Amino acid sequence: MRTQEKTEQPDDAAAGGEAPVTVIIADDDPMICQTMALILQDYSRGRIRVLDTCADGVQAVATAERDHPDVMLMDIDMPAMDGIEATDRVRRVSPGTHVLILTSLSPQRTVERAVEMGAEGFVSKTDAPQTIIERILAVRDGEPQFNQTAQRQLLDDMASTRLNAREDEARGMLDSLPERERETVILAAQGMSNQEIAERMFISERTVKAHLSSASERLSMNRVQLARLVERAGR
Repeated sequence: MRTQEKTEQPDDAAAGGEAPVTVIIADDDPMICQTMALILQDYSRGRIRVLDTCADGVQAVATAERDHPDVMLMDIDMPAMDGIEATDRVRRVSPGTHVLILTSLSPQRTVERAVEMGAEGFVSKTDAPQTIIERILAVRDGEPQFNQTAQRQLLDDMASTRLNAREDEARGMLDSLPERERETVILAAQGMSNQEIAERMFISERTVKAHLSSASERLSMNRVQLARLVERAGR
């Protein structure tokens, strides 16, 4: 939907010789699109020009490719294509476009996924008009825009990703051991003595020691390190 510029709006940016920041709004709620467009046009004093609004991710990508806006406000939950995937595609078809995620919530891992796809910040639908405008102007100038909630979620997501990566790495190392060695290492990590392990596995203590020694050699770890490995792997 093409939006009409309000000719009566004073164009302070034009008066100062600076072209307004061009914006496209993508949200499947027409009321959000209309409200956001009015906010940007009425409160920006000519510094922002809304080129168009889109109702889904597919339309957002096509419109960005056609108009190459400075900034796109991208909702997350949209039909046909969600805002995360659409962000990635917009950045491909219009590399100069800065994407701000337009949302009222920050579901788990949304922030990290959006950043990975090229988003440069978040704008809340409930932010004050001047805050939204300032974020748009700043991101056009290359300054990432994350509110405290988004920053906290990003840090949490990154910590969770690192934790999952360490767990996957630990599991891979354990799984590289022969089955009987792996079983011995896991039982030892549970605090069992060599004798208890031998009784559980129906082998001799000498064989238990041999399994632990072999596992230590394969992974270049002592018994304490092996126990920590099992803990990280969640075994």
